[in-house]
Amino acid sequence: MITGPSGAGKGTLIKQLLDRLPELEVAVSATTRAQRPNEEDRRDYLFLTEEEFVRRIEAGEFLEEVEYVSGHRYGTLRSEIDRIAEDGRVCVLELELDGALAVQEQVGGSVTLFIAADVPELERRLRARATESSGEIEDRIQLARFQLEQAHRFRYMVRNDDLERATEALAALVERELQLAGTMARR
Repeated sequence: MITGPSGAGKGTLIKQLLDRLPELEVAVSATTRAQRPNEEDRRDYLFLTEEEFVRRIEAGEFLEEVEYVSGHRYGTLRSEIDRIAEDGRVCVLELELDGALAVQEQVGGSVTLFIAADVPELERRLRARATESSGEIEDRIQLARFQLEQAHRFRYMVRNDDLERATEALAALVERELQLAGTMARR
């Protein structure tokens, strides 16, 4: 699973990783936020109403779920993890810090990677993305400062200060873990 603050480049690095390792597949997260014009339901996110999201929480359908400072909910449905495994692929989760910690506790053997970037770079990326208001960006920057202090709680940390270097480092870590998992499975 991959986590880190908003603007650290998790999504960009995951896309690079998928290009290199086709056996990986990203779980599609569920969310209550509004669908953006360039997004497709069930490809980018599973867009749910607040009521449907809460109903699924109560039914125990989520592996993890979290509410962001924006008030929007995000989570990973257990059925999405099962679907990827049934297809014989390795699931990649892109999670917010609290969700990553929750999965780390629940799923033995999960591999956790923290993507970091310097706070001024995070702020630049968030502003360039132009998907949040200035107030939301400030909230995300404050949250990012806290999240960066939590990097030590994860197995690996990759600094995304240079896309090519960070992609190489991330791919090497994932390939190593896949090899180790394959070795363990053959025993």
